[in-house]
Amino acid sequence: MRGNSSGFTLIELILVMVIIGILAGAVSLNLSGRTQDAMIARVQSDLKVYETAIDLYAMDHNDKFPKALGDLTGGKRDYVKEIKNDPWGNPYIFRVPGKNRKPYDLYSRGPDEQAETADDISVWKLEDANPRDREER
Repeated sequence: MRGNSSGFTLIELILVMVIIGILAGAVSLNLSGRTQDAMIARVQSDLKVYETAIDLYAMDHNDKFPKALGDLTGGKRDYVKEIKNDPWGNPYIFRVPGKNRKPYDLYSRGPDEQAETADDISVWKLEDANPRDREER
């Protein structure tokens, strides 16, 4: 007859470790997609702020756009506090005049970090994605 042991067997410990590993893997896979979504949402937010600042700059300077995003800070009037890089560490691209008869281009290279590819995130794509925003302008 065996004594009353109050410990876990090796099989029980291995089983618990396997279950914890499976749960950790499921959580990390679920969160990895959320990280990318959060980065894209931040770019969209940044672009809206910069677009508003560019429009204010143009109104204050007789419809002339800044030559660079850096012109939005440090002058007589700060239109934004600072110009940030996108979440992937790249500077936002700002170009006057813009392509396709736009007054300027303002975009992030997106997750692939390559300019002028399908995953670029621009102020014009944001407007196309939400027609209500376009009507309000």
